[in-house]
Amino acid sequence: MLYDISPPLTASLAVWPGDSPLSREVLLELARGDSVTLSTLRATVHLGAHADAPSHYGLDASDIASRSLELYLGPCEVMRVPVPRGERVTPAQLPRAVSAPRVLLATGTYPDSTRFNEDFAALSPELVDQLHLKGVQLVGIDTPSVDLFSSKDLPAHRRFLAHDMAILEGLVLDGVPEGTYELIALPLRLEGFDASPVRAVLRSLR
Repeated sequence: MLYDISPPLTASLAVWPGDSPLSREVLLELARGDSVTLSTLRATVHLGAHADAPSHYGLDASDIASRSLELYLGPCEVMRVPVPRGERVTPAQLPRAVSAPRVLLATGTYPDSTRFNEDFAALSPELVDQLHLKGVQLVGIDTPSVDLFSSKDLPAHRRFLAHDMAILEGLVLDGVPEGTYELIALPLRLEGFDASPVRAVLRSLR
């Protein structure tokens, strides 16, 4: 069984305030009598479900094209965490010990991908450090960022950079039961870019 954990990419999808929303320019169209339909897409690379590159938060760090695809493919665990809006997930809030090298955290604090709410939850730097010690290579979250909206120093991002861990943001985990899956969330090979949208899916191992 497959779970699609990516929001639909439409013009109504909310993006970070000030970032570029998705738009489509139709250059040719069969309905107008053209030989093909051809369109141009313009949007932030931090669109919907996406993978951050270290260059997004680290000077002279690697771009998204340089990231190993193995980070985004393989065993994964989904956990639901009881965190209030506007707060950071701490190690004590994890419901159990991690058992996979990739962890996706469902906070439920960003319920509508078409309406940007600034009070979503994020990750504590202590949690990132602990997950690293447990062998976790990638952490995903169902919010626009692993740091709080108001954060300027980005402490969680900085711990990801220190440990060379991968980040997935903007996931849709409603309706996904807790448990272990195979994650498939490959970023595009965008040379020089600081992120890439992904089509993130979970494949049931049972």
